Amino acid sequence: MPGRSGKATLIGMMNVATLAKATPVTRDRYIDLLRVLSLGVVVLGHWLMAVVVVGADGSVRATNLLAVQPALQPVTWLLQVMPVFFLVGGFSHATACASLERRGGRYADFVRSRAGRLLRPTAVFAGVWLVLALLIELLGADTGVLKLATRVVAQPLWFVGVYLGIVALAPAMLRLHRWSGRWAPVVPLAFGAAAGLVDVARFAYDVPYVAFLNLAFVWLGVHQVGFLYADGLFRNRRLPLVLLVTGLAGTVLCTTVGPYPTSMVGMPGEKVSNMSPPTFALAMCAVSLIGLTMLLRGPVTRWLDRPAVWRGVIAANGLAMTAFLWHLTAMFLATAAVLAVGVTLPAVGSGAWWLLRPVWLGVLVALTAALVAAFRGADRPRATTVGARGTGFAIGGMVLCTLGVLGFSAVGFGGLLAGRTATLIVLPVTPLTAALLVAGGAALLRATRPVTAAA
Repeated sequence: MPGRSGKATLIGMMNVATLAKATPVTRDRYIDLLRVLSLGVVVLGHWLMAVVVVGADGSVRATNLLAVQPALQPVTWLLQVMPVFFLVGGFSHATACASLERRGGRYADFVRSRAGRLLRPTAVFAGVWLVLALLIELLGADTGVLKLATRVVAQPLWFVGVYLGIVALAPAMLRLHRWSGRWAPVVPLAFGAAAGLVDVARFAYDVPYVAFLNLAFVWLGVHQVGFLYADGLFRNRRLPLVLLVTGLAGTVLCTTVGPYPTSMVGMPGEKVSNMSPPTFALAMCAVSLIGLTMLLRGPVTRWLDRPAVWRGVIAANGLAMTAFLWHLTAMFLATAAVLAVGVTLPAVGSGAWWLLRPVWLGVLVALTAALVAAFRGADRPRATTVGARGTGFAIGGMVLCTLGVLGFSAVGFGGLLAGRTATLIVLPVTPLTAALLVAGGAALLRATRPVTAAA
């Protein structure tokens, strides 16, 4: 008789096979692949670029391979794939809104169902790490790599927080898209122009805090392109090539003539980051990535018609978010183990260091797989219901959850007893404040549930 884990694996394989056979011919399989690939590339990029360094005095800090070998920084023009995820989000939100509208659903139904997929695994991740961080602090072990881990593992949550904000705005943005009619392509262009004006105010006139407006302008602009994709705009075969060339040329100009760094991810010690908050340079890079993505759509879609390939994509989609949340935890577990046994690691970027990368990645994949097996239950989709009530509750819940998750990304999980504080734009946050914001937001979203819904 197979054990419990064997049964779960068998059931999972059966579900994947069933879902693959039931896939309608109208489904855009490329979108599902892009969702998996965008998260997967982020995970791989973090594993390759993020490095924990131990100083001569025993201090531990995080650095980046690209800071050690700056000649590699243009690679981020290809590997900074978060714009692809927001593109996928726009497509998915357009189709989800249309489906809910056909069934009589409203705003609260949309945000409750879409936010739930993000909040459930994120809440489990944050809850586990809050407990771990508290235990580490109580035991007096919050130094070195453990202290670093309680802060760094939360940093990728910026993406979840921003995406929650996009979810909250998606129905309104879709109405704007529909109202624009044949002028709908102008909307993302307007967002891009606004991002450029924000950077002028930021760099030329030193206007305080204005840079954070680009969290909306850049990501909403990409999200609007997802609506255009859902409308079939990219059936025009020339458009992707135009976007690729235009975006690449713009990125080159921004990073050579303009005031922007070469890297599309933040670098230690740099005064300007293209990512946090996003810049016009990142918007141009996003244009090139969208063009490249759409150029590859035809041949890759034909490849996805193969049953084995499609089953793999379905299986990966069920794991991707959980892997994204826990991949840095796996990295710090491996790092702590290496430091504990006193292994001397080769210098970052050296030939020996690169030779060890396949072994290191293999270890991280194995640890992440174990964490995914433990926590994947929180990432299982639930049936979408209609009949939710309380638009005000839904809006309030989304605001609180967005602020709470972004708060975790800013302050981390550690320092609960020491009173660690960080600033989220202008709002001071602690780990406890962030937890209360998420809990309060989740309670408001839960209050919108349909009367007939069991959960």
